[in-house]
Amino acid sequence: MILPRKVNIVEVGARDGLQNEEPVSTHTKIRLINLLSDTGLTHIEAGAFVSPKWVPQMADSLEVMNAITRRGNVIYSALTPNFKGLEQALKAGANQVAIFTSCSEGFCQHNINCSITESLKRFEPIMEMATKQHIPVRGYLSCVIDCPYDGPTRPNQVAKVAKALIDLGCYQVSLGDTIGTGTPKGVAHMLETAQAVIPTHQLAVHFHDTWGQALANIYQALTMGIDTIDSSVAGLGGCPYAHGASGNVATEDVLYLCQGLGIETGVDLELLAKAGWMISEELNRQPTSKVSLALRRRSDSYTS
Repeated sequence: MILPRKVNIVEVGARDGLQNEEPVSTHTKIRLINLLSDTGLTHIEAGAFVSPKWVPQMADSLEVMNAITRRGNVIYSALTPNFKGLEQALKAGANQVAIFTSCSEGFCQHNINCSITESLKRFEPIMEMATKQHIPVRGYLSCVIDCPYDGPTRPNQVAKVAKALIDLGCYQVSLGDTIGTGTPKGVAHMLETAQAVIPTHQLAVHFHDTWGQALANIYQALTMGIDTIDSSVAGLGGCPYAHGASGNVATEDVLYLCQGLGIETGVDLELLAKAGWMISEELNRQPTSKVSLALRRRSDSYTS
């Protein structure tokens, strides 16, 4: 077993996290992204240009991205489901954009009101314009383990749709366990199947911790050469299919795991945890990160 020497963290808390939380002010979002920018992160998903009717938490993404203090070594990306969204992302100065589909027909119909094939067709003008503007495009693929509507997802279906996104022009596909039901054995089978048709460096993992398996699944992915992990500061973002359950895996917990494995991330864990506590206090909740809670308890014991 050879683990990666270095792992790339894609911080999704300011978008994928906050869009599933109670709304916070534009100022708070700007403050969060600025704090995250100082931690050593090199990729922060800063907003989404989607319909405010469906995702009101992201309605101010243009204002947020135009107001943040940018660091030269940080990619500030945005989710863009359609051509109009891409135009807004370009106005916002996004360094990268992301598109999203599902490997489950049921989820695709419920989430974006079209079939998988139709979703890929919709992305063609986005890819064409992004190429002209020299903007890299990342792909998100939902329900790679199970779907809340269709049940278990076949690994060869994951590989097929992920390959379609790569063929469309995405530089990388993030494989999402949307409802967090995956365990290492199933993750290994899914990844092996995807790796048979896609180079490993073009695959990332996006695990939710709804069933408490995210870190185990991330470790499994690391042992298979995956070196890009999506995570969310303080575990922001609940699971919309399991009320009250945790959603995104916490960045603090991923960093601690990588530290213990001797894998470089370039991210300052304590600074990251402080950013997590700031946004958690604004949301009137505690981080779901056990590492963050432990750091706070340790800090409190030193000062008491």
